[in-house]
Amino acid sequence: MASTIRVFTLIFSLFCFLGAAFKSSSQNQPIKLSEEAQISVITFGPYQGELWSAFGHNGIRVFDPLLDMDWMYDWGRFDFEQTNFFWNFARGKMLYSIGRTQKYPDVKSYYIKQNRSLKEQVLNLSQAENQAFFNSLEHNNLPENRTYLYNYVYDNCATKIRDIIQEMVPTATLDLSFKVPKKSVRDLMDDYLSDQPWGDFIIDVALAHPIDNEASANTYLFLPDYVHLALEGGTIENIVDTLPLIKDSIAINVMKNEKRTQSTFDPFNTFVLLFFIVGFITNQNFKNKKRTHWIDVLLFSIVGLFGWWFVFLWGATSHLSMYNWNLLWALPIHLPVIFFLNQPKWRKALSRAYRFIAVLNLCLLLFWALIPQPLHMALIPLILTLVLRSFYISYDLNKAPQASV
Repeated sequence: MASTIRVFTLIFSLFCFLGAAFKSSSQNQPIKLSEEAQISVITFGPYQGELWSAFGHNGIRVFDPLLDMDWMYDWGRFDFEQTNFFWNFARGKMLYSIGRTQKYPDVKSYYIKQNRSLKEQVLNLSQAENQAFFNSLEHNNLPENRTYLYNYVYDNCATKIRDIIQEMVPTATLDLSFKVPKKSVRDLMDDYLSDQPWGDFIIDVALAHPIDNEASANTYLFLPDYVHLALEGGTIENIVDTLPLIKDSIAINVMKNEKRTQSTFDPFNTFVLLFFIVGFITNQNFKNKKRTHWIDVLLFSIVGLFGWWFVFLWGATSHLSMYNWNLLWALPIHLPVIFFLNQPKWRKALSRAYRFIAVLNLCLLLFWALIPQPLHMALIPLILTLVLRSFYISYDLNKAPQASV
């Protein structure tokens, strides 16, 4: 009896092993698309509810009705659980990856609920080209091939669409006639950030001179909308004829107009308010012949932190933040120098230093248009605040020692 049980156990184990091997083998075989299959580029319009969605998104849809397949691939995935995620994010060394969803209709419904435009462009490919394209997507989606070093201008979810199309359809020519002379990457970003005043401000001061050179037509393709335009007028060359790259272009959803209310406390208004508050305090200080020390510590500590942040972005990251002219107003030395204002032995030296800082900021305003890197307009009231308070600190330190409040 025992030997019979062992024989049945052995046979059962053998069948389990063969079944698992067969399943594994079948999973490793590429899916054979039917003649009805089509591959499309999906362009999702901008969404102003989140800063990272303000530029839109792209994906690639693989649709085969005979196989009941409706999948979408995109290169916009990242994992909060990846090693040193926040440190890599700060240094501009984020690992993004391709991802695949097998429920494209659910993705479509999600974006439509967000009131985002959806456009689909069916690529004009043969069955063999569709199969090769799909195989490439699956190959890219393997764990060992999935990740890439993200760059928000030169290597992102939109440029990956451009790259794989140029790789898989080498005879394709994209239509790049949309290029505008002298338009920079900063200008292109600004086109999408009118409803994101604080996001626009942070991006403007953090990203520096490298994004102010004239953008090439190919560089425009870091934005999903321009990928759509480049494909729409694209062509495919063959031995006989020139064919359109896009077989069918479909507007799946048109964004409905929404009334957007701008926040009162955008950067410009906030810094204007700061100017009047500091101006009022400075006027009271002048009348009372005293200096409110805490306002200086608060103001110049924040400005100094901005300066150290710019230095970090320039020297320790891969962000496009080299040669940042914002360091002319955000001097890192403000922190910790501001804490030495009440030291008697430093009074004369610091009086001259803050007079120089006031003149430097004044010159920055006077020669604003000559600076290679355009500075954000909201900085005008902030720099005026620094000029006002720096002159007063210099004046106060040049007098005989007195009380601070």
